[in-house]
Amino acid sequence: MGTLISVVVLVLLIGGGAAYYRRHRQAAQQRDLDDSKAEARRWVERLGGQVLSLIGTDEPSKQALADAAERYTAAGSQLDSVRTAAQSRLATQTALEGLYYVRAARVAMGMDPGPDLPPVPGQGSAGSVTEDRDVNVEGREYAASPHPSDRTPHYYPGGQIAGRSVPQGWYSEPWWKPALIGGAWGLGSALLFSSLFSGMGGIGSADSWERGYAAGQDNALAGGGDWSGGDYGGGDYAAGDYGGGDYGGGDYGGGDWSGGDF
Repeated sequence: MGTLISVVVLVLLIGGGAAYYRRHRQAAQQRDLDDSKAEARRWVERLGGQVLSLIGTDEPSKQALADAAERYTAAGSQLDSVRTAAQSRLATQTALEGLYYVRAARVAMGMDPGPDLPPVPGQGSAGSVTEDRDVNVEGREYAASPHPSDRTPHYYPGGQIAGRSVPQGWYSEPWWKPALIGGAWGLGSALLFSSLFSGMGGIGSADSWERGYAAGQDNALAGGGDWSGGDYGGGDYAAGDYGGGDYGGGDYGGGDWSGGDF
């Protein structure tokens, strides 16, 4: 009889412990979701404030603000359909990319760009345009520059698209957009990359780019655009630095971003 009672007590203890663990885990997940949604909402609101208050004065700033507005719409849509913390962080990163376009527009208009932003995944390894380039690829003219101009009105903040790097800089046209929309690069993309960036410091070779390597890295990223997975679906942005902490409040939760220039 004593043995039976002991077994029953043990079973009850195990069951109670399992129930407590489930409740604790669910509560933690809900807190994570609530925090990440609040974080995303703050960044989306910051982006919206800039998109609605700035008016471009030249072609580069107008184009950059149009791209920022696209990210604002996308981030808002992502936020409306959030069901998980990872989805919330995806909206945060979309809004951050939009804010990079805002900074670019402000630079093009000769304004203070405002405080630095957290980097987006793949941005550092993608490198940056460091010199003016004009090339002809298959009968079509392309230009790249570290500075905005009527010749190079299209900005990209740098990062990974369809598993390959696109350096930060200003371009004559958004040559990366077909891959951004379709999720795959065309046959002539490696030749274009080589022509634009051959010998430019900090940018990977056309051969490594064609294999899908980031500049200066040894491992290829998985296929898919910036927001479909990879670094955004997990890793650094699923938890850690951008799930809270420095960017959930403090310098970016208020202050310069909530008032003043931003």
